[in-house]
Amino acid sequence: MLGMMMDRPLLIAPVIEYAARNFPDQEVVSGAVEGGVHRYTYVDAARRSRQMANALKALGVSPEDRVGTIAWNTYRHLELYYGISGIGAVCHTINPRLPADQFGYVVNHAKDQFLFIDLTFVPLVEKLQAMFEGVRGYVIMTDAEHMPETSLPNVHCYEDLLAAQSDELEWPEFDENTASSLCYTSGTTGNPKGVLYSHRSSLLHSLCVLATPGLDMGEEKALLPVVPMFHVNAWGVPYFALMVGAKIVFPGPRLDGASLSSLMNEEGVTDAWGVPTVWMGLLGHMRSTGEKFRSLSRVMIGGSAAPKAMMKEFQEKHGIDAIQGWGMTEMSPIGTISLVRPKDRDLPLDKQIDMKAKQGRAMFGVEMKIVDDSGKSLPHDGVAQGELLVRGPAVISGYYENPEASKKAFDADGWFRTGDVSRIDKEGYMEIVDRTKDVIKSGGEWISSIDLENAAVGHPEIAEAAVIGVPHPKWDERPLLVVVREANSSVDKAGVLQFLEDKIAKWQLPDDVVFVDELPHGATGKLQKAKLREDFKDFRLSGE
Repeated sequence: MLGMMMDRPLLIAPVIEYAARNFPDQEVVSGAVEGGVHRYTYVDAARRSRQMANALKALGVSPEDRVGTIAWNTYRHLELYYGISGIGAVCHTINPRLPADQFGYVVNHAKDQFLFIDLTFVPLVEKLQAMFEGVRGYVIMTDAEHMPETSLPNVHCYEDLLAAQSDELEWPEFDENTASSLCYTSGTTGNPKGVLYSHRSSLLHSLCVLATPGLDMGEEKALLPVVPMFHVNAWGVPYFALMVGAKIVFPGPRLDGASLSSLMNEEGVTDAWGVPTVWMGLLGHMRSTGEKFRSLSRVMIGGSAAPKAMMKEFQEKHGIDAIQGWGMTEMSPIGTISLVRPKDRDLPLDKQIDMKAKQGRAMFGVEMKIVDDSGKSLPHDGVAQGELLVRGPAVISGYYENPEASKKAFDADGWFRTGDVSRIDKEGYMEIVDRTKDVIKSGGEWISSIDLENAAVGHPEIAEAAVIGVPHPKWDERPLLVVVREANSSVDKAGVLQFLEDKIAKWQLPDDVVFVDELPHGATGKLQKAKLREDFKDFRLSGE
């Protein structure tokens, strides 16, 4: 027997119309690419999104066409999120930090019809334009006053396109499983893989984020997403923030500590979401200037493991709750959030940070299991560790136009293989031990590169650290610690090893420490362990 309820599709465009009706005076504030700060209301955002939808149709964009965006976190990018998906086309957000060959690959693989480009990226696209096979035209996201001279063919000015269109539009209705947006993985090995989200998956992901106990996202919040809109939907912020009427503060292109702290204080930001490298820069700025946060109460750290030292500094120096989120492009992207449960809030700070340093408990809609090498499920006892597999309504069922990669990505029961080695305890807290390709196998034991890295960055003179396994004649592999010093630091190998002695087991101590000026990071800001392993493939440990 089926229920007798209306079969209304879960679509993206109604979100911005709902927001405009119910929170008409709520603000969207942006650090403008042209300079200064732009602000308008949800009503303005909805009106201009309808104009953009009409402009796209006037350009000849049809349902299912892919439209690329190469843009910062701004109000115009928000309008494209809704305008493109709202007419049944696919919003393909492109990471401008991709290597040139991968950039060309994703544009051609997606078959993008138009590219919308922020001013910053016009020179980049001009250099790469000859690689693009099917792009019919380009839209520069600015007004007539700031339109640059460009060699790009068939160029339009964003604001002129909008001005020529009515803001009257009845958003079309279609199947909720229609593709809404497309994002490619960072491509650390081989070409990036396409993840094709649907309207249904995007809305369910957003609703599940909002259902997370203790996250407390609502109309009284001012949320600054530093996590880029050009990658995995800015963790869903452009959707769920509008659902609950939160003020959105987009940082635009200026992501340095001084710019972020100024924008946060001026706009009353309460919550900010971003990757560890951004927060390292922000905390460094606050240390050097002595500035204080006037409104910020919580930061979400994701993209890579959050160092305990960073979480502790936020809490002890600034009274800011630092929490961790984990997920993947393939998961829309959030899977877990490391909030402390009410029963544990009276624990000592160090104990709470130990809990929050884990990747956290699954949000509703995400199922997790860990398996051994034979695929057998392991207990969730906080001790057993194995490969983490996930499934849920916002997890991919396959990669876009890539059957070979899809075949490798799932087990026999359809669970997605994350590639992470993890533990899950009896309360559901998941902790990533390492990536399957990064874990160090030493004498039959596993050493977590993540644990070593987190311990190392607790040193006050270490800005960043990475650990890789290097060959050893007796133990197969041993850990090599690669370190970036803080400015004016003179810490040496002996000092680092002495610092680590009481923080990790003796047999896990790195066999050597190497100091470098910088570590390699990929297009999404993640540490490139593969590049490090290549750089140090001929390294010989001291004493060999």
